[in-house]
Amino acid sequence: MPFINWAEVREEQVADGIVRQMVTAEKMMFVRWRFGSGLHVPAHRHPNEQIAYMLKGVMELRIDRERRRLLPGQVCWIPGNVEHEAWFPEEAEVVDIFSPPRQDFLTGQDDYLRRG
Repeated sequence: MPFINWAEVREEQVADGIVRQMVTAEKMMFVRWRFGSGLHVPAHRHPNEQIAYMLKGVMELRIDRERRRLLPGQVCWIPGNVEHEAWFPEEAEVVDIFSPPRQDFLTGQDDYLRRG
């Protein structure tokens, strides 16, 4: 499956206002998110490295003790096992790349997201 059309990738309603699409390879995962206005992703950590790319909207992101406002075109890196959380003051679209793939996403055990 080396060529993928996003229109054919299943959308998953993770929680009210959170929709994601996932493409998983052997050593990485590509996730496209849509977040509704006013959402908060609670503080969490995972062993996976993460790179986030803002496509549209605004995300307030705290990584460890540093908090920044991310706008379209900006990228950030979250090392594995570092606490982080996000706020969405307006609708946003974000792409995340995880290495290795997030097993909790694949098994539906990502409770911190599903609780809202």
